[in-house]
Amino acid sequence: MSTLFNRMVIVGVGLIGGSLAAALRQRGAVGQIVGLGRRRETLEQARQLGLIDEIAESPEAVAGAELVLLAMPVAQMQDVLAQIAPHMDAGTVITDAGSTKSDVIEAARAQLGTGFVRFVPGHPIAGAEQNGPAAARADLFANRNVVLCPGAETDPQAVRKVAAMWEATGARVAQMDAARHDRIFAAVSHLPHLAAFALVDDLAGRAEAEDYFRYAASGFRDFTRIAGSSPEMWRDIALANREALLGELSAYMNKLGEIATALDKQDATALEEIFGRASKARRDWHGD
Repeated sequence: MSTLFNRMVIVGVGLIGGSLAAALRQRGAVGQIVGLGRRRETLEQARQLGLIDEIAESPEAVAGAELVLLAMPVAQMQDVLAQIAPHMDAGTVITDAGSTKSDVIEAARAQLGTGFVRFVPGHPIAGAEQNGPAAARADLFANRNVVLCPGAETDPQAVRKVAAMWEATGARVAQMDAARHDRIFAAVSHLPHLAAFALVDDLAGRAEAEDYFRYAASGFRDFTRIAGSSPEMWRDIALANREALLGELSAYMNKLGEIATALDKQDATALEEIFGRASKARRDWHGD
């Protein structure tokens, strides 16, 4: 395919940033890829793996970039935007890969000035419990959804460029209002991670923890796989989407309360009805 960007800067060359770099490079969609980040050793590893061509020595490296991707924990967005904003060219398109959108949009609005119209909020719905450039895969986004959350003021040409970038990786691109995005992902992504972290932390703190983990099988493994994800990243996501997530936690605890009540009353009918509705909904879902 033709080159979409001659020069792009990726801030945070971990699983997501590194996988995007690998996918675009594999398809010939990008010229030079520059990596910028907090840890020199991570950037060196990314360069050795061929994910990036050059390591940026300072935020000034964004000068001359046609596209900048922010692929670090959402709590870092504000500071990073403040550092790179003075060095961005007038036509540079900037996007992100954060799991929350309303907070990132406000950070971009506060820091980018007139460049905010070329900020395209994004969220690739793909990942793994492994982190870092060594976990990057060129096929990570293939047949996966990417949600873009542009506002009324966002430059349509910038949106088209970011959409074309993700489509080049094999992803399916959709658009959604930022507030709706945060409500939906509080329920289907952020809450499951909190539930998995809570269960593993509870069992790990028990006196017989070794026995619990020794005899745990596929059900426990499947449910808790995501508890191996980055604690820093999920701390930031939970706090950034606090309001929506508190609402989903309340709804989930109410449902657990229904189950607890049915167990206490030995109400087999109520239990079977809850389990039956859930089983049918899970079978009807085509997410696998």
